[in-house]
Amino acid sequence: EGYGLTETSPVASTNPYGDKSRLGTVGIPVPATAMKVIDDQGVELPLGERGELCIKGPQVMKGYWQQPAATAEALDAEGWLKTGDIAVIDEDGFVRIVDRKKDLIIVSGFNVYPNEIEDVVMAHPAVANCAVIGVPDERTGEAVKLFVVARAEGVSLEELKSYCKANFTGYKVPKQIVLRDSLPMTPVGKILRRELRDMA
Repeated sequence: EGYGLTETSPVASTNPYGDKSRLGTVGIPVPATAMKVIDDQGVELPLGERGELCIKGPQVMKGYWQQPAATAEALDAEGWLKTGDIAVIDEDGFVRIVDRKKDLIIVSGFNVYPNEIEDVVMAHPAVANCAVIGVPDERTGEAVKLFVVARAEGVSLEELKSYCKANFTGYKVPKQIVLRDSLPMTPVGKILRRELRDMA
């Protein structure tokens, strides 16, 4: 397992070979590469906290071709690239990608990460697949909307609502739940949240 972007030509981290690798992470930064996570104000966060992953190293691009505004948004003055990915860096330097920043849902000022909700809902024995998006809400700014594909035995909306209330803090409980036959996906199996947003 490893991690990279076009902007990092393309490798930024990799799991060490053999028994030192850590499943569920994208490993540690490759030589001469630094990583940190920042909050929305650009302040570096301590190890173990979620934030936007930033990368600095010789493989990081100098900028987008003839796009100074996009370059200024992605790269800071010190050469740190903002990836748009939400990550956690643990005490040993191993990095876990936990979500995309653009998918973050803000409910009454609280951050809700779709992957966190999806992981818990997927533990329900009658759920085959699910996806979470944020939708506008007059009272809370945004609300959680959950799409569920049930297994063959099926699942009711009431059962899903009870399950969510039992497993989530109030602001994380989906306000809307939709049962579907399938979810829009890329050829490699990534859920297309953008298409779900367009349907919402």
